[in-house]
Amino acid sequence: MSKKFFINILFLLFAFSFESNSKANPPSFADLAERLMPSVVNISTTQTITTNTNPFPFQFPPGSPFEDMFKEFGTPQTRKASALGSGFIIDEKGIVITNNHVIQGADDIIVSVNGDKEYKAKIIGTDPLSDIAVLKIETKDNFLPVSFGDSDKARIGDWVLAIGNPFGFGGTVTAGIISARNRNIGLSRYEDFIQTDASINSGNSGGPLFNMDGDVIGINTAILGQSGSIGIGFAIPSNSAEKVIDQLIKYGETKRGWLGVRIQIVTNEIAETEGLDRPRGALVLSVAEGSPSDKGGIVSGDIILKFDGKQINEMKELPLIVAQTEVGKTVNVKVWRNKREVVKKITLGRLETSKDFNFQDEKPKYTSIESLKIKVRPINNRDIESRKLPENTKGVIIAQIDGDSPINYLNVENILIEADGKKIKTPGDLKNIVNAALKRSAKTIEIVIINNQNQIRSIGVNLD
Repeated sequence: MSKKFFINILFLLFAFSFESNSKANPPSFADLAERLMPSVVNISTTQTITTNTNPFPFQFPPGSPFEDMFKEFGTPQTRKASALGSGFIIDEKGIVITNNHVIQGADDIIVSVNGDKEYKAKIIGTDPLSDIAVLKIETKDNFLPVSFGDSDKARIGDWVLAIGNPFGFGGTVTAGIISARNRNIGLSRYEDFIQTDASINSGNSGGPLFNMDGDVIGINTAILGQSGSIGIGFAIPSNSAEKVIDQLIKYGETKRGWLGVRIQIVTNEIAETEGLDRPRGALVLSVAEGSPSDKGGIVSGDIILKFDGKQINEMKELPLIVAQTEVGKTVNVKVWRNKREVVKKITLGRLETSKDFNFQDEKPKYTSIESLKIKVRPINNRDIESRKLPENTKGVIIAQIDGDSPINYLNVENILIEADGKKIKTPGDLKNIVNAALKRSAKTIEIVIINNQNQIRSIGVNLD
């Protein structure tokens, strides 16, 4: 081997190594950020909150027969509450994607493009179940859109870029990697989050998570931590979001597939008892009368192993797969019954018009706790099931936190279970407890919460 040939080989190896390292660790995200920022928008909302004030210098105890009678004497008062979020443009005519919780209950929605030009926006459609909203900027101006990428191709360790409006600082760019996939954190019925360590904070909600090609592979939705980013953020995968977005644009609502079963995890004990090789699939607890499963021959005790050709390895996979399947489609469902495989043909119904779809559950009534500057809603069975809480869990769930709230370090979806040593069962309980503390001029009270990781924490809250 000649010396010249050997040197050439070394040069090629060095060049290859340099190129690989450059791709793995880009020297700068500047060009990519510059190209993408015009497509990312800041969203600000306002809503009017009306409350009644008690004109009497006393308060009736909870449950008193006089409590409701004197409520009507309250003087209605209104105030404006504001919220911030992020979004991104997917169509040159001004179609904007964001989180539902960013614009929920808003009277006015303002979209800021490029940090300087502001437009009013209207709601095209919302989906609380996936926390996605579609807006339309009310103008004839054209915009620079971004495209969705294939989130299924995103790998743990890939570089990602987040752009958004954290704490009102628009045009903020952060970078990180995909830390994990298929995360379920108990925020909604349909979860398959991408976890990232790109810094995400309050105000990033609804903003895009980009891959290195500049394609949107996720919608930044949630963070882990009580006081800002700790390097654990969650994004809705683009492949899941696109299906919802397409329906919202086309119909103004979602049309999800419906099977009509209640399911649970297949444990080691269940797998052994039923003769399965390993824990997998989803165990059918009950079948709704007249549902597609009932008509197709699914029975309680069946273990669903495969749906429409897709393997069900974990229970949590089934609701998402069913929901993303076309309404009216006839699919093969493979179940494990009496220690053998059985295939049933099921024609899917529509979840939103089904008997077991509780609209009151999906669109709960929110109660303002003025003294804490938060909105709460009652906990329901779906919350208990999705978050794997004890069946007897009582409390209220935080739905909105104002920026100047004394508990603004908590997170939406935290559960308040006790305040000032008293149990909380309803929003009225919380309001009465806090008001009673204010009447006796208490400076602080203790509140017990269940955080988004189902950990019980006790916090002190200033009432000044």
